[in-house]
Amino acid sequence: MSHRIRKVAVLGAGTMGAAIAAHCANAGLEVDLL
Repeated sequence: MSHRIRKVAVLGAGTMGAAIAAHCANAGLEVDLL
C-alpha cells in the first residue's frame, strides 16, 4: 500500500527549519511552520 505525503509540519523556524519548510513548499507540499 502506498501513501502520498501532502502536508508537513516543521517544528522550529531557525536556519534549518526554514530551509526544510521552503524545500517542502517548493516541492508542492502544504507546510505548517511552528
